[in-house]
Amino acid sequence: MKRIRIIAVLLAGLFSASYASAQEVLSLQDAIKFALQNKADAKKAALEVENAQYQIDEVRGSALPQINASGSLKYNILIPEMAIGDNVFKMGQPWSSTAGVSLNQQLFNQSVFTGLKAANTTREFYAINKSLTEEQLIERVAKAYYDVFQTQLSLETIDINLNSTTKTRDVISGLVDAGLGKKIDLDRTNVAVNNLKANRQIVVNALELQENALKFAIGMPMDRDVQLPKETFDVNAGIALESMNVENRTEVLLSKKQIELLELNKQAKIADLYPKLSLGADFGFSGFGKGFPIGGDFNWPKTSSVGLNLSIPIFAGGSTKSRINQADIQIRQAQVALDDTKLGLSLANDNAKAQIKNSLLTINTNRSNVNLAKEVLEDTNNNYKNGLATLTELLDAENAYADAQNNLNTALLNYKVAEVQLIKANGQLKSLINE
Repeated sequence: MKRIRIIAVLLAGLFSASYASAQEVLSLQDAIKFALQNKADAKKAALEVENAQYQIDEVRGSALPQINASGSLKYNILIPEMAIGDNVFKMGQPWSSTAGVSLNQQLFNQSVFTGLKAANTTREFYAINKSLTEEQLIERVAKAYYDVFQTQLSLETIDINLNSTTKTRDVISGLVDAGLGKKIDLDRTNVAVNNLKANRQIVVNALELQENALKFAIGMPMDRDVQLPKETFDVNAGIALESMNVENRTEVLLSKKQIELLELNKQAKIADLYPKLSLGADFGFSGFGKGFPIGGDFNWPKTSSVGLNLSIPIFAGGSTKSRINQADIQIRQAQVALDDTKLGLSLANDNAKAQIKNSLLTINTNRSNVNLAKEVLEDTNNNYKNGLATLTELLDAENAYADAQNNLNTALLNYKVAEVQLIKANGQLKSLINE
C-alpha cells in the first residue's frame, strides 16, 4: 500500500512537471515576433514582395531579344495545276516543309522603358506595403495582448477579494457555531462568496476567449498553452511630449509610392503616341520534294532576311488622349487621398496625446484611491472584529477596494492602448519588438 502511494506521488509530480513545461511564457515582444513569422497577413505581404521581383523579370524580358523557332511538314494530297498553252503543269511537290529561327529586338519602344521603371517602383511599393502590414499586425497583437493582461489582473483582484470574504465567512461561521454570531450574517457572507465565485467564472471564461483571440492574432495553434509573464505596466509620462513627423509615416510613404506608380501609368499611356522601332531577322529552310523529307527525294533551299520594323501612330480617334486624361484624374484623386491621410494621422496623433494625458491623471487618481480603499478595508475589518462595524460596512469596504483595483487596471490598459497609438503615430511601432 505504501509503495502504491509513493508511485502515485511520483506520477503526480511527473504530470505536473510536464504541464508546467508545456506552459509557454509569452511576452509582448515574443508575441509580436511570432506573429511576424507565422501570421497569414505577414506571409502574404512577404510573398507580394517576392512576386514583385518576378514582375520585374517579366518586363525586363520583353526588352531582351525574342528568339523563336518554328517548323511545319505538309503532304499535298492534291497538287494544284496550271495550264500554260496546251500543257498542264503541277505547281508543287507532294511533300513540303519549313523550318526556321526568327529574332526580334526592340530598338525603341517607350512603353517597354516605362514598364521597366514601373516594375521597379512596384517592388518598392510592395516593400513599403509589407512594412505597413507588419505595423498593423503589431498594433492588433499589442491590443489583444493588453486585453489578456487586464483580464488577468481583474482575475487576481477577484481572487484577493474572494479569499478575504471567504476568511470573513469562516470566522462568522465559527461564531455562529459557538452561538456568538448571527445566522443572517453568515447567510449574507455566503451570498457574497457565491457571487464572487460566479463573477470569477465569468472572468475565467472571458480570459480563455481573449487568450484564444491573442493566439489567433499571432497565428498560434489553439492547442498551445501560453501564460503572460508577471510584470507591471510601465508608465512613461514624457511620451506625450514627443513630436511627430507625418512625412515619415508608412501610410504616407505608401501613398506617395502609389502616386508615383500612377504617374508612370500616365507615362505609359503617353508612350502610345511615340513611334516603335524593332529589328527583325530570320534564317530557315523551305523544303519540297516527291518523297518524305528524311530519306526521300527532297531539297532544302535556305532562306534568310534582316529588316527594321517601324510603327508610327498618326490618328487614333482621340482614344489615347482620353486614356491620358483618365490617368491624370487618378493621380489627382490619389493626391487628395494623401492629403486626407495626413490630416487623419495628425488627428490620431493629437487624440493619442490627449488620451495619454487623461490616462495619466486617471491612473494617479485610481492609485491613490486603491491605497485609500485598502486602508479603509483594513480599518473596517479591525472594527468588525472588535464589534465596532457592521457586516454591511465590511462587505461594502471589500467591494470598494475591488472596484478601485479594477478601475486602476482599466486606466492602465487605456494608457497602454493610447501609448501604442502614439507610438504608431510617431512611426515607431517596430520599436516594440526590441523593448
